[in-house]
Amino acid sequence: MDTITKDYVKDADIFADIFNYYIYGGRQVILPEQLAERDSTKIALPYGADSAVVPVQKFRDVQKLYAAMTDGKMEYILYGAENQAEIHYAMAVKNNLYDALEYAGQVEEAAKSHRQEMRRKREQGEEVVGEGRKNPSTGEFLSGFWREDRLIPSITVTIFFGSEKWDGPLSLFDMMDISDQDVLACMDNYHVRLIAPSQMTDEEIMKFQSSLREVMLFIKYSKDSENLSRILKVNEKRFREVERRAADVIEAVTNSGIKYDEGEEAVDVCQAIQEMRKESEQKKAQEVAGNLYKMGLDIEKIAQAVGYAVETVKGWLGLEESAP
Repeated sequence: MDTITKDYVKDADIFADIFNYYIYGGRQVILPEQLAERDSTKIALPYGADSAVVPVQKFRDVQKLYAAMTDGKMEYILYGAENQAEIHYAMAVKNNLYDALEYAGQVEEAAKSHRQEMRRKREQGEEVVGEGRKNPSTGEFLSGFWREDRLIPSITVTIFFGSEKWDGPLSLFDMMDISDQDVLACMDNYHVRLIAPSQMTDEEIMKFQSSLREVMLFIKYSKDSENLSRILKVNEKRFREVERRAADVIEAVTNSGIKYDEGEEAVDVCQAIQEMRKESEQKKAQEVAGNLYKMGLDIEKIAQAVGYAVETVKGWLGLEESAP
């Protein structure tokens, strides 16, 4: 399931829809073509017990770089999405680490870039620093990050692909048991930016413009057949043309038993649900018919009780072939 949801969210249309919803309330500000794929692997280097450096790989689910012209200049923002099939009770720490590693990586890349440029200029006999700028200060040289350098913002959103309510902590402070306001005032909190269908109103979910709308609606009501039927009816047009990858996510997450052909590009979820329910009802009718037959009830009364033709019931019981 992790692979299915990751591949789904990785699509630029879906990814843009997630952040347009979360940041802009559904307004189409971020365009798919403004997003560029980023390597989601991060390397942390914590010290071990023996003071040795221990390399640890951290993998983000999906990360993309957003580039757009704002007030005459190009601005960049890094967006990261974390997919959760289960509630993660340390999500605030996990996402905070990802963002911190991102910023640490940017500082490291800035330092590397400065060193390479200074080396190149020395080798070519050029001035090490540009006109109007002094040599890097001791602080700039030690940090590798110059006074004019700026970080690219990193925003992480967690998408919970579950029908239950997320009851995990939504901030670092929620994970602590400190009531002293003076202590808290000296600390920086970190909030989990969460998308969880069970905690969203239908109106909020309708702000999604991609097939994520159908995915979230179906997950929200997957364990409530009455409301699921209502949602399918109200949004019938869209649910009759659900893109294949979205149908794959729905089936992987909810295990609803929806069946469709492998080659289908669009899935009629309404019809698939109807066929699934019809098959389930027929199976129950067969079980009831078998039990009534064992009790000695005649075929005509059994057929009347289960609501199927006599010939069909005989076929179920192996008395003769069922009617076509």
